[in-house]
Amino acid sequence: MKKIFFTRLYYVLSIIIQYVTVTIKPNKYRILHSLLKYLLVTNNVQMSTKKRILFIANEMSPYLELTEFADIVNKLAVKSNDSGMEVRCIMPRFGSINERRHRLHEVVRLSGINVTIDNDDYPLTIKVASLPNARLQIYFLDNDDYFRRKFIFTDEKENWFDDNGLRAVLFCKGALETVKKFGWPPDIIHCSGWMTGLIPMFIKNAYKKEPVFSNSKIIYTIGQNTFKEKLEKDFLKMITINDYVTKKELDLFKDINNFAMFNGGASFADAITFGSEKVDKKLADQFAKVKGKKILKYDATSDLTDYLQLYAELAK
Repeated sequence: MKKIFFTRLYYVLSIIIQYVTVTIKPNKYRILHSLLKYLLVTNNVQMSTKKRILFIANEMSPYLELTEFADIVNKLAVKSNDSGMEVRCIMPRFGSINERRHRLHEVVRLSGINVTIDNDDYPLTIKVASLPNARLQIYFLDNDDYFRRKFIFTDEKENWFDDNGLRAVLFCKGALETVKKFGWPPDIIHCSGWMTGLIPMFIKNAYKKEPVFSNSKIIYTIGQNTFKEKLEKDFLKMITINDYVTKKELDLFKDINNFAMFNGGASFADAITFGSEKVDKKLADQFAKVKGKKILKYDATSDLTDYLQLYAELAK
């Protein structure tokens, strides 16, 4: 009851402050609004006894299966939930995902997020579905122009979409903005898929002052390379989402390709796992052993208990 009271109090005061901010003096109440957000996040941490894990992926069975790790993400989410953790998952709502079959519906309280990238605004609609045979919620980030396409990363003639880099930035920043709107601070954030390669860097730099991520540990899974093309020439400019992203961070992504996304994601993560036998040899050698990082090698025979142990160790 106490948690419900504080949550409701925050939202009532937040609405009042937002109204005052818009109608009277735009900058005057920003500090108070930030303080209320901090109190809500702190309250959530104190009241929750379960460890919280957030999976952010560009594929997950049964919604989208591009590589073998899509099925592993599904199993990890279910296994984590069964072990007593609070679990949420976020992925893009690609056009190939059938809303009726998977029973997606819009989450009105979360929708209406506008993600700013290089001074342009991109609206997101947030939808949710329950994972079949599990009491788990999967959140889908939807945008008519950038996600809801019939094909995923290439057109019907297998030509690489020339805005896939922008789509990745939109997904990564949109996922983090959605978590902020949740008011749900995760203990563990497990990222997989090349599209999520920016998230560890964003959390450690661009979002480092956000209370909702202050205690989060990040795991990044390096998978098999799935494309040979380059991202957009202005990709580094796109990912400079605020002043905390500097040249030092950008250098890891300067090759603007599949390797760079995996390399950047793993470099900023607290722990690294390998999600395939077909990992790029240079990446496999580079991250086989890294001082200060926990490493989990690929094991085709694993029952995934080793992942649960990794989550427990990081969430202490």
